[in-house]
Amino acid sequence: MKMRTLGQSGLEVSALGLGCMGMSWAYGPAPDKAEMIALLRQAAELGVTFFDTAEVYGPFANEELLGEALEPLRDRVVIATKFGFDLTRDPASGPGTNSRPEQIRAVCDAALKRLRTDYIDLFYQHRVDPAVPIEDVAGTVGELIRAGKVRHFGLSEAGPETIRKAHAVQPVAALQSEYSLWVREPEAEILPLLAELGIGFVPYSPLGRGFLTGSITTDTVFDKGDFRNRLPRFQHEAMAANAALVEVLGAIAAPLGATIAQIALAWLLAQRDWIVPIPGTTKLARLEENLGGADLTLSVEQLTRIDAASRAVEVIGARYAPAMQAMTGR
Repeated sequence: MKMRTLGQSGLEVSALGLGCMGMSWAYGPAPDKAEMIALLRQAAELGVTFFDTAEVYGPFANEELLGEALEPLRDRVVIATKFGFDLTRDPASGPGTNSRPEQIRAVCDAALKRLRTDYIDLFYQHRVDPAVPIEDVAGTVGELIRAGKVRHFGLSEAGPETIRKAHAVQPVAALQSEYSLWVREPEAEILPLLAELGIGFVPYSPLGRGFLTGSITTDTVFDKGDFRNRLPRFQHEAMAANAALVEVLGAIAAPLGATIAQIALAWLLAQRDWIVPIPGTTKLARLEENLGGADLTLSVEQLTRIDAASRAVEVIGARYAPAMQAMTGR
């Protein structure tokens, strides 16, 4: 596995990481725990060193899963987790944030126990909290870094002004936001800003929550517990329209002997050398397929064709339901 460094942080990770959310949460019933432990360890054997989790995934179950799976491999892996959601809030009332300093410290200590480790490699603010100045958030994480509990500070779905303010207090190692061939908004302001400040970029959902694999069609029926049922982009009419992008990618992939997923990941990796996508999966075959994308080098002509195809297709539907969409880009 090729390695990359996240911006100027010095944090070196595998060119593709592993998003672990779906191993415990969000996409229907959680898979068998023993199978997920085996998959996490197989990922490490295949060269993955970067594993992404969060307290909200479960809640807590995903961090516990990673703690059990990766404890024997701790000196070989980089673990990223997150704080910032208010888990005491009634889910029926919609998502809420809590990044008060005392909450950040409490989440850190609890995560350390669940992850069975003495330090968190990368600690992200999961969503910006409008009630807490970002300078206070950055300062609190800075204290945790000086205490040895955290090694690097990250932000997720933050806007340019927030990134600048945070970085001025405590250097931001990485920004994690959604970025893929059907979510290209970061290209306008975020990518140039990250290049200016020397911050790495970690795209989540680089395969469009499975849509950019070609395995999801208008006939696909998600489990009733799958949160894609609530996403505008996964409603029937939107998927029918968005299928045009998958068809174009398939036409490019076929002559290369590659899959659509590999094309989508290789395109992302070609955008900047400090971009590290974190596709998620619960299946070994998909993991191996995704990792093949890191070995696929696209020509300038192919990249241009993919770029043009992506821009020519109008993607229909918002990324999130309104309450969650409002929490992005702040």
